[in-house]
Amino acid sequence: MLLVTITPIVLLSKKLGVIMDFGTVELQLPVALGGIIIAAIVLTPEGLAALKAARNNKLQRSINICLGSVLATIGLTVPAVLTISLFAGQPVTLGLGPTGIVLIILTLFSAALTFGGTKTSVLQGAVHLALFFMYLILIFAP
Repeated sequence: MLLVTITPIVLLSKKLGVIMDFGTVELQLPVALGGIIIAAIVLTPEGLAALKAARNNKLQRSINICLGSVLATIGLTVPAVLTISLFAGQPVTLGLGPTGIVLIILTLFSAALTFGGTKTSVLQGAVHLALFFMYLILIFAP
């Protein structure tokens, strides 16, 4: 069922991607910013639900929502998009530069420390936010 529902999205994304690419070229913005905008649009519902749960002091629910969203994206969407692109003949490029590789290794390491322990702290959250802001900064100034 996932393949049936995601096929129109993948086919439309090619046309809508042209608009996003045109906007980033015309405004002289980094190409990666288009990916961040699309990711923000996709993850907004889960992010708002996680924030609402955190505000209501239901931190376990907040973490579960965030991890479920990541699992759905990595475990289901990426393989489905790759499969559809294979049948549609559309190339998909998944790659990171050296800076991106370092940031993802740091993020995975800090996530393992955060979720591997019994308790988390504000400091661990601050580290995750710092990595995210570093990623945003490096998009504009590689």
